[in-house]
Amino acid sequence: MAIPDSLVKVLEDSEPAALAFSGGTDSSYLLYACVRSGIDCVPYIFRTEFQKGRELERAQALCAQLGADLRIIETSVLDGTISANTSDRCYLCKRRLFETLIKYSDGRTVMDGTNASDDYSARPGMRALIELNVRSPLREAGITKNQVRQLSKEAGLSTWNLPSDSCLATRIPTFTPITSELLQRTEKAETEIEMLGFTDFRVRTVQGGALLELSPEDKILLESCSETVEKVLLKYYDGVSYGERRR
Repeated sequence: MAIPDSLVKVLEDSEPAALAFSGGTDSSYLLYACVRSGIDCVPYIFRTEFQKGRELERAQALCAQLGADLRIIETSVLDGTISANTSDRCYLCKRRLFETLIKYSDGRTVMDGTNASDDYSARPGMRALIELNVRSPLREAGITKNQVRQLSKEAGLSTWNLPSDSCLATRIPTFTPITSELLQRTEKAETEIEMLGFTDFRVRTVQGGALLELSPEDKILLESCSETVEKVLLKYYDGVSYGERRR
């Protein structure tokens, strides 16, 4: 049962659709479900200062695999309101992006990959989805994150076990102004740490230093290469500390 009937019904009610696509586990499975169910759905990916370059590469590869025509929306989010990095940054950014997608969507139903496990109270950006009438088929169909992973595995999607990710802006403390330099430093540091074999981690900025948050599995790997890790991070930060990966 790679595509539950409950999801197909929601998708049929949403077409023609425009999908906010990231290439992550949720949006990848949702696109797969659309393609395999014959739903008229066009995937769009945002290219902003907050996204890593490899996200676009992964999204393009998956869309090519599924035969979907990925469309890229280039837009900037580094302006006075969002880059000020206040407590409502995520809401402001999400609203900006989805207002842009609505303009590009040619009247299609705009939808995203929010699933039934996502907590609205913990994700202020979701308020923008409600205000803009963005549909979340996985959530509407009652499909949880664990179910998305299992269904993706059954479908043979390589994204089934991807760690959950978030934009680069989340690595910078609230009220610390977001700059291109801070974002680029974060991306470079995380790219190099990933090349060492780490898979589920964050490199956060804390008073000029790096806070490397690791999953239990990655903590085991750290024991064998801590000196190399610190050498990498000290190229970009004044100091290094460690913490538990927050889920």
